[in-house]
Amino acid sequence: MSNQHHEEDHTGPIKTPKQLLMAVLYSFVLPVFVIIGLVAYVTSANKPQAGSSNEPEAVAARIQKVGSVEIKDANRAARSGEDVFKGQCSACHATGAAGSPKFGDAGAWGARIGKGYDALLTSALKGKGAMGPQSGGDFEDFEIGRAVVYMANAAGAKFTEPKKPESK
Repeated sequence: MSNQHHEEDHTGPIKTPKQLLMAVLYSFVLPVFVIIGLVAYVTSANKPQAGSSNEPEAVAARIQKVGSVEIKDANRAARSGEDVFKGQCSACHATGAAGSPKFGDAGAWGARIGKGYDALLTSALKGKGAMGPQSGGDFEDFEIGRAVVYMANAAGAKFTEPKKPESK
């Protein structure tokens, strides 16, 4: 009887190596996989991206037109250099704002006139320094050319005014 009692004191629920392996599996490995599965489930939910909402204003902003068509009168009379200067160029060149050469200032225009009409026209159409490109605005390229001639001639140049190109 003492042998039976002695065996019961020193034995536990795990009696074989297979039982030990199963206990380790259920105690440690299985919870890790359950946690990984829960994390994957929670993070895979359909969540809206930052900045997107179904508000009518937000939807309208996301589906706005990419481009637009502007119809201009091809038969309108070409504007003179003075008209273009008053409409586009005078904002800076009348006052000398942002380092632009002031209208009629021969000293400021001298070096620029020395480079020639083509260089001045390229600067006007593509932009230079603080001046942005003027091409493609309310005026056609040859009208911008007329304004360049008007401003340069006021400062002492002797450029001839460009003519309207022939329609194709």
